[in-house]
Amino acid sequence: MSLFRELYQYRELLKTNIKKDIRGRYKGSVLGVLWTFLNPLLQVFVYYIVFPYLMRGAAIPNYLVYLITGLIPWTFFLTTVTQGTTAIKANSGILKKVYFPRVILLVSQVCSGWVNFMISCVIILLFCLLFGVGFSIHLILIPVISLIEGLLILGIILILSAVNVYVQDVEYIVQFLLNMMFYGTPVLYSLNQFTNANPVLYGMIANNPVTILIDAYRDCFLYHIWPDWYALSIVFVVAFLTLLVGLYIFKKLERGFAEEL
Repeated sequence: MSLFRELYQYRELLKTNIKKDIRGRYKGSVLGVLWTFLNPLLQVFVYYIVFPYLMRGAAIPNYLVYLITGLIPWTFFLTTVTQGTTAIKANSGILKKVYFPRVILLVSQVCSGWVNFMISCVIILLFCLLFGVGFSIHLILIPVISLIEGLLILGIILILSAVNVYVQDVEYIVQFLLNMMFYGTPVLYSLNQFTNANPVLYGMIANNPVTILIDAYRDCFLYHIWPDWYALSIVFVVAFLTLLVGLYIFKKLERGFAEEL
């Protein structure tokens, strides 16, 4: 409850930080916020050309829509975890001068990432329209799924950003692990391709929380069915527990930030 109380007390600072994060993402670029649309489109273009020849991705029905419904949620996860891990160190100057709840820096990262993700969902809807997939009532669940993803990200970056202040190698290890995780999540390929593979490998990919989230997005955008409620509820519980652990670790380590930064 103290988290919500602090966020409410410093809500104006939180709003300012969210706006700063959104504007600063493409500060100095000519196209500005248009990169929110161009980045995923360029990535989709590259993967759509190259990947089908590497792992027969073209065998997946509506592969282009399949690809973008996985890539944009993954980009939300990747970008926010990467930036959140370094958020405390990146704001070391202001942390030494002004008191405010340090957790605001991380909440604003998740909120700005969520806003960018919701804007990027316009691209998914356009692809669904252009390639004959269409829309359904299942789209009403997209904000719910994205909030579960945001909750999971917040818990993760609370831990990583706090530890990164003391162990500066963390951000490089995180970057490596995220690169590995990308290939351990069915963004480019279908999980069905691994049904005859090593059961341990299949289980790791299938039970990856990000896999479950991406499957839920695809169920709503692409397949027009309700997501697996049981799997989604498990991810919510994992996200909530991660948040609690993250808050505990962050509060413990926060006391030494000024000395370490």
